[in-house]
Amino acid sequence: MHILIIEDDKELCDALKMQLSARNHTAECCHTGSEALYFAMSDAYDLILLDRMLPEIDGLSILRAIRQNNITVPVILTTALGSLDDRISGLDCGADDYMVKPYAVEELLARIRALSRRPKAFSDHQRLSFLDIRFDPDSRTLTCHNKEQLLSGRKALLLEFFLRNPNKTLTREQIYSRVWGPDGTVEDGNLDTYVYFLRKHLQTLGSHACISTVHGVGYRLEEGAESHVS
Repeated sequence: MHILIIEDDKELCDALKMQLSARNHTAECCHTGSEALYFAMSDAYDLILLDRMLPEIDGLSILRAIRQNNITVPVILTTALGSLDDRISGLDCGADDYMVKPYAVEELLARIRALSRRPKAFSDHQRLSFLDIRFDPDSRTLTCHNKEQLLSGRKALLLEFFLRNPNKTLTREQIYSRVWGPDGTVEDGNLDTYVYFLRKHLQTLGSHACISTVHGVGYRLEEGAESHVS
């Protein structure tokens, strides 16, 4: 699993990352609320470990934001606040599980395994839309102005990631992780080639949507003619 650890205690974060890596998980760490919100909103992770008390933006605000954006990634809220009211507020905000610090790593790993066994929500397979395009992830069919194009597997995954994050700059690393997988091998230029083909599909369909290059960072799905953002 690709796991995002949001924790302001850097020593604890590093220890968790080591434990997860030893169990064949891939983990990334964030230490501030604003940084965490940016990465969490990318919808590039299989699970999020979210500390409730963070500098800049608190954990509950981050949790509300990702749920309001229909991001359904499982979230385990971790905190030193262990009262019944604290647990209820965390779960009501959209957490899938709640662990009070200090906790045993083996229990955390067991809860991660339990969440990984849950079936994905039906909404994960809903049709996606942006401006004048519609995309069905199940059939991999892209529709615009009553014209259709069938996309190959990798192009479909890439377009789906863009459509789940319209008007957001996605870094190359986020795209690699989501589309090729955390352990996938990606040759230089592969991503650029797939973006080129998606652009051609959008142009062929006459869409107003485009995939813009954000130089030195990645790409962004937005409205307008193709542009190169400095």
